[in-house]
Amino acid sequence: MSCLFCEIAAGREISDVVYQDDLAVAFLDHRPLFAGHVLLVPRAHIVTLAELPESDVGPFFRIAQRLEVAVERAMSADGSFIAINNIVSQSVPHLHIHIVPRRRKDGLRGFFWPRIRYRDDAERHETAERIRSFLAPL
Repeated sequence: MSCLFCEIAAGREISDVVYQDDLAVAFLDHRPLFAGHVLLVPRAHIVTLAELPESDVGPFFRIAQRLEVAVERAMSADGSFIAINNIVSQSVPHLHIHIVPRRRKDGLRGFFWPRIRYRDDAERHETAERIRSFLAPL
């Protein structure tokens, strides 16, 4: 069975990648809660956080920290929402951290999250580039 996130991590599926190294890949969610919504995934096919090797936990979450700052700055956000679903609500059965820029009174309440779409490919690509530019110095 093919995994979409494994395909993205391997470069076989097109996505707006904002970060990548030997451990992980981060890319824009194709159906974001808000523009700038990034998913961070391990390159290895791992379904849940409990399966992430202990030696990778620290480095993986350090990447998440850097992405949090970059996303907030790139999107001029007031803060962010960071989340992991384990099995339940995982649309793709591959560990991923959601990093979502937030603004006060942005309408996000509880766990009902209406999704948006980017206006077009140009807006999505420009958003990815903004995040990459803020990530570089971190």
